[in-house]
Amino acid sequence: MLKTKQIENIFAALDGLRIEIPSWGFANTGTRFGKFLQAAAAVTIEDKFSDAGQVHALTGLCPTLALHVRWDLPSGLDSAPEVEALAARYGVRPGSINPNLFEDQIYKYGSLGNPDPDVRRAAVRHILESIEIGRRLASRDLSLWFADGSNYPGTQNIRRRRQWFQEGLEQAHAALSESQRMLVEYKPFEPAFYHTDIADWGMASLLAKAAGSKARVLVDTGHHYQSQNIEQIVAWLLDDGMLGGFHFNDRRYADDDLTLGSIDPYQVFRIFHEIRYFEWETGQRADIACMIDQSHNLKGKIEAMIQTVMMARELYARAAIVDHEKLAGSQARCELIDAENCLKEAFFADVAPAIREWTGVRGLPEDPLQAFRGSGYLERITAQRRERNQAAVSSYA
Repeated sequence: MLKTKQIENIFAALDGLRIEIPSWGFANTGTRFGKFLQAAAAVTIEDKFSDAGQVHALTGLCPTLALHVRWDLPSGLDSAPEVEALAARYGVRPGSINPNLFEDQIYKYGSLGNPDPDVRRAAVRHILESIEIGRRLASRDLSLWFADGSNYPGTQNIRRRRQWFQEGLEQAHAALSESQRMLVEYKPFEPAFYHTDIADWGMASLLAKAAGSKARVLVDTGHHYQSQNIEQIVAWLLDDGMLGGFHFNDRRYADDDLTLGSIDPYQVFRIFHEIRYFEWETGQRADIACMIDQSHNLKGKIEAMIQTVMMARELYARAAIVDHEKLAGSQARCELIDAENCLKEAFFADVAPAIREWTGVRGLPEDPLQAFRGSGYLERITAQRRERNQAAVSSYA
């Protein structure tokens, strides 16, 4: 049975939790080996806003939709009026802006790290356009992920490519408004399998610091080697003032983009704990953008998104009831079992009654997934979108 103070902490934590959902999580996506298309998948940007609006209405936690410039704003700034109208219609604001620096043929050998200066200039132009789109849509975060790297030893000048990256990011940073931020993501491998230009959190942090004061690191929980201590990375970046955001997902092997907590919910809990412990020690709220980045190739897309949000809600509620004062004392006295149990007791606590109470007070359904299944929305959009998705199946075949 939770104590009154713990319930109050859960209420306060959930009231402050915001989870951005990705537009591409509602569309047909897959792997390089193929994709299994779904009749209800989003086809248009309006479909994506509509689906995101459903998730937010049922969970109360997802007020923004991450947008991918090439996939969602193909006409660049000219697409902004349509996005603004859809945001107003479906009650979900534009979220982070994600440039596409990996699909065009010119990026075969990289974008900001490409040996061809014309390609590097084109990449910078696209980033600057994305910054302008973000300014127009009142979106704070520019989310940067690069596929740049090489597949064979000796084929690229690694040091020179780092210098080109620094130059490009500095140019981008100079274009940011006072209300905008730049988040630099990293990934150890894929599609580059010998070296990746921004392969880990240290490289991302160095480049972000060199770019300027409005640049931070974005941690994708799938972008690490096996057994990596991600919460230690989170703690270091928090302490250094460089943690800007997350792309939350789960993985069994590498960048598997699985629903949150489907493999290791305790890891996600530990990450949330490090954030809240930092806030307790410093007395300041960590300014971190929590975003989902998942590819639901087999699960129903909207249901999988709701499932992830529900899991994040539960794990964040558990992190909110860790006894920080007791934990700090046990750590200082090296009381190992007591300190570890501070986390385990919170992780295994039954927070469901408190969450149900919170949803009732906030006028939200007790079980968002069941509420969605009973709404008829899935059946309606399946009928509406089946023909369009069938056309995609035909073209894909």
